[in-house]
Amino acid sequence: MSQYFQVGERVLWNPATGVAQVFLRAAESFAALTGLPSGLGPMQADECEIDIEVFSTFVDALIRRYARSNHVILRSLMEGFTATAIVLVNRGGGRLPALETPNDPAITALTDLSQHHDRAMVT
Repeated sequence: MSQYFQVGERVLWNPATGVAQVFLRAAESFAALTGLPSGLGPMQADECEIDIEVFSTFVDALIRRYARSNHVILRSLMEGFTATAIVLVNRGGGRLPALETPNDPAITALTDLSQHHDRAMVT
């Protein structure tokens, strides 16, 4: 069984059900951390509609929080989710101004990880 993360009819990601559930629960946690809505709708009939503008704002805030944090554990917890979310924003046509920060090692690390995730994320 799998779930679909999509913008309209465009499928951005089709993970296994367990992976989708973990991703959605993590999004709830990070939405509480940022104080922003995630932009991820409820999973209904195996589909999660993404409001790409809201989601992009949310992910951009996560990137900025990650980059300015010096807390090793927080950054570690944020890293995988944020890298995956970057892929979804890119696939959905969103914009992430935080990634435009030149020569920031934290941003570079997230970008590199998101490229790795992109190759592993089935559509």
